[in-house]
Amino acid sequence: MTAPLDPVTLEVIRNALPAVANEMAVDLQRTSYNMMIYEVRDFCTALVNTAGELICQNVGGVSHFVADLGVVITDGMRRYGRQGFAPGDVVITNHQAVAGQHLNNIVIYAPYFHDGELLMFAMVRAHWIDVGGMSTGFGAGPTVADPWVEGLQLDQLKIYEAGKLNETLYRVLKDNIRFPESSLGDMKSQMAACRLAARRMDELFGKYGRETMLEAIARIFDETEAKCRNVVSQLADGVYEAAAALDEDGVTRGEPVPIRAKVTIDHGAMTIDLSGCSQERRAAINSRTLAGARVAYKALTGPLDPVNEGSFRALKVIIPEGNVMMARFPAPMSSWSVIVPMVVDTIVAALAPAMPERVPAGHHGLLGGSVVFFGMHPQTNRRFVVQSIEGGGWGGRPFEDGESGTVSVCQGDVRNGSMEGIELKCPVLVEARALRTDSGGAGKYRGGLGIDMQVRNLVEGKWNFEHVRRSQCPPWGLWGGEPGEYGAYLVREPGEREFRVAGGAHQAVPVRTEVIVRTGGGGGWGDPLARDPMAVRADVQEEFISAHSAREHYGVVLRDDLTVDHAATERARNGIRSARGHAKQGAKG
Repeated sequence: MTAPLDPVTLEVIRNALPAVANEMAVDLQRTSYNMMIYEVRDFCTALVNTAGELICQNVGGVSHFVADLGVVITDGMRRYGRQGFAPGDVVITNHQAVAGQHLNNIVIYAPYFHDGELLMFAMVRAHWIDVGGMSTGFGAGPTVADPWVEGLQLDQLKIYEAGKLNETLYRVLKDNIRFPESSLGDMKSQMAACRLAARRMDELFGKYGRETMLEAIARIFDETEAKCRNVVSQLADGVYEAAAALDEDGVTRGEPVPIRAKVTIDHGAMTIDLSGCSQERRAAINSRTLAGARVAYKALTGPLDPVNEGSFRALKVIIPEGNVMMARFPAPMSSWSVIVPMVVDTIVAALAPAMPERVPAGHHGLLGGSVVFFGMHPQTNRRFVVQSIEGGGWGGRPFEDGESGTVSVCQGDVRNGSMEGIELKCPVLVEARALRTDSGGAGKYRGGLGIDMQVRNLVEGKWNFEHVRRSQCPPWGLWGGEPGEYGAYLVREPGEREFRVAGGAHQAVPVRTEVIVRTGGGGGWGDPLARDPMAVRADVQEEFISAHSAREHYGVVLRDDLTVDHAATERARNGIRSARGHAKQGAKG
């Protein structure tokens, strides 16, 4: 006889489920081969039930992974049926027809049975450094023609069936990946994390029983939904809209990629409509994901709460087939994640009038500065790949400056690779990793700063550079704040005097080429003239802004010893206000 669910037991289970996912994440990090997993943390771990409903995800797991785990399970259930799974099965998949991401994002999942009944799946999605084709690093870039050029497509294949290794599939993987030791080692780490989850769920089901566990999960979903509805119900009903754009997609030159979000609030329910976004492109910036809408909704309703299916029940997402965010296979998707953070920002910006006390200015809004260089190590005669993700600036907030050097809103607790680790493993020299002076937008609360990561390769090799930029729609300011600077890739080969803008995947370079991976800053929040002159002075002292920027954007005049000239500051600010007034009059005329 199973005891009824009491409040204490509910709270224990509510905290135990995310703890299982968190322990899976630790296990994965400690045993993986790939710096993108054990150091950068480009992965997520989760439990998902047979209906594709998210039970839990690890804290800090990659945010834009979580939206597309359920569809993998529902597709797997259609493929195999409830009777088609057995204890000891392990499925590997990355196919873009279901959850359109770059092929490097490999899902490993295993069924969990209790007393012979299939109840849920343990899942790990993690970034492999290579899956064949042009996938080395972060993928083949926006110019890749189709998924077959990008790499291996694995469509719900059982790498283990009832505990027995599929030797043929294993050999196919090994023979078609440039770094089989790393990638197949990561696969085994993913499987180990899934086995750990099964042991922990055995303990929980053994202690509390099937009925209590399933009732607790259902209650957790309901209560999470209610909390999210409560947040949204405090907003004024109505329709809110915002728009943004990328300069181009990397293939069709000079043609912007529009992003439009329409958010409808109706008595605690929210509808996010992305129908106005670009149609799918020939460039590989397409995706097939609800991540843009779901990440924005979670950030607005409960950013610090554990995520589960209830987190999204009160959200309706509209993305028509053929949209850049719901592209149809075989549309290329190698650079799928570049656009997603900007979509999130646009959704959040739409709601600024509804929640001005909470919404920040725009952040750097691309995935981040990906550092990818690969070649052959001269000492070991083995292939190597340098990988890191460099963060940028976040927008100023209604109460403080934006964070600097932080990964995008879609990336959870992803972090950059350590310089020591990069130099120890690969023949490159990291010459600088520094905050970019003046890259944050001016405001009462300044935007966070971007980063310049400067690397010199000590052997011949190939660099991956993104084409996609946002110079025409930089990270926007709010309520009088100014936009932040955008990012770029710069390269200088031996004999060249100046750096030049670079773009493209697999760009061959000679020894001692220097590359700067430059990330954008965040927009400012509020009128820069409302910023405390002493805060501006402190920013100049810390080299966050220049003395010139202090005067031009904030109207703060500093003496040679960096003390504030208050009289000159008042005159400068009055001059800026006067110029604004004239500009408004001219616009009206």
